[in-house]
Amino acid sequence: MKTLIKKIAISILSLTVLINLGACSATQNANSAQKGGVIGAAGGAILGAIIGNNTGKKGSGGELGAVIGGVVGGTAGVLIGKKMDKQAQQIEEEIPGATVERIDDGIVVTFDENSGVFFETNKYNINAASNTLLTKLANILKEYPDTNVLVVGHTDSSGADAYNMTLSKNRAESVTNFFTSKGLGANRFTTNWFGEEQPVADNTTPEGRAKNRRVNLAIIPNDKMKDDAKKESGEN
Repeated sequence: MKTLIKKIAISILSLTVLINLGACSATQNANSAQKGGVIGAAGGAILGAIIGNNTGKKGSGGELGAVIGGVVGGTAGVLIGKKMDKQAQQIEEEIPGATVERIDDGIVVTFDENSGVFFETNKYNINAASNTLLTKLANILKEYPDTNVLVVGHTDSSGADAYNMTLSKNRAESVTNFFTSKGLGANRFTTNWFGEEQPVADNTTPEGRAKNRRVNLAIIPNDKMKDDAKKESGEN
């Protein structure tokens, strides 16, 4: 009997390990049960991933926090988390160059010069390589209509502050305009930009500057998804 129990325990442990190894890295960061069942601050973790390190500076994102909204807790949060896990995994599988993170109720996608979607020096038009990957992401967003998207542009510290602010604005708006040109509703998108003010890496190195020249996307549940989850869970 003890041997049988031991074998069952080993089997369960093995299955658990296989499941964990099979999960995509985005959902490993924050699975739906862990994140959905806890009520957190108003999009604080997502906001930090979108803006970068220097949140005390100008443009620290108060209005972005309002756009992102609060984290849904309880059973409704778990239901939302499962849907967002599925979407994050699909993005990670179909756009392997992007950095995909599941944070709070949302998904943060980061594109920089090392991740397949990039802009030529001092330019903000979507080039052919970026077009291909952004088209894939647009198609995924169409499959999940109950989400909104926050697009945020950044630059490195090379050049004048005012120029970099305008460049980050143009690049973020280029991404948003690309998505709406693919048939996605403009009301789903909020666009913002920070120029060189919110670095995530060291601007004194070429590698750091490449990481700072980036566009972030936060994909978040809209009110319909939240209301539907509350109804399904009996919390409304």
